[in-house]
Amino acid sequence: MRAEAERTDPEVRVVKAGDALAPLAIPVTRTLIVAGAVASRDYQDVHHDAELAREKGSPDIFMNILTTNGLVGRYITDRLGPGAVLRKVAIRLGAPNYPGDTMTLTGTVTEVEGTTARVRVVGANRLGHHVTGSVTVELPAEPPTGVPAEPPTGVPAEPPTGVPAEPPAGVPAEPPAGVPTEPPAGDHTEPPAGPPAEPPTGVPAAPPAGVPAEPPTGPDPEVSR
Repeated sequence: MRAEAERTDPEVRVVKAGDALAPLAIPVTRTLIVAGAVASRDYQDVHHDAELAREKGSPDIFMNILTTNGLVGRYITDRLGPGAVLRKVAIRLGAPNYPGDTMTLTGTVTEVEGTTARVRVVGANRLGHHVTGSVTVELPAEPPTGVPAEPPTGVPAEPPTGVPAEPPAGVPAEPPAGVPTEPPAGDHTEPPAGPPAEPPTGVPAAPPAGVPAEPPTGPDPEVSR
């Protein structure tokens, strides 16, 4: 028997022709039979009234085909993942499902073309095959190898190694180490606290604004007579 196809992602199931799906055992209860008939609006008495069913030659009520159809679809999506989409379900009924039976569903992948797979399904109980048929299902495409998945919405992607990340909008970027920062436009830098710097030797200091300069020292200039 071929091994069951491995699940690689919660939404993506990789299958190939010949893969066997794991079986699914479904207890057939009286409640399941009646609820399935009511849910599918099948009000024939043989699906909910045991006495009338016996009058018509059946030992008890039995499951209707619409309930069986739904169980087959559930089996396929349970085994191929929530991303699988049923495209066609073609089934045929055999032995009835009576209360107290257990129907075991099995499936084999018969064909895979692109993202479309076809599965042969059999549902058996103590009397034999209750249902046989095939299901066509569309599977989600598998992402190409080596292509990173998109990050979840709202989660920023990590920048490549060695590339600095861009700062958030409105936040100034930090300058590289060792590079002095320029003061913002319109701002004046304050002079360092402490005494003023001494002028170079031999260069007279300029007097403060509004203070007359001292006359040079030495003999008075001759006054012309």
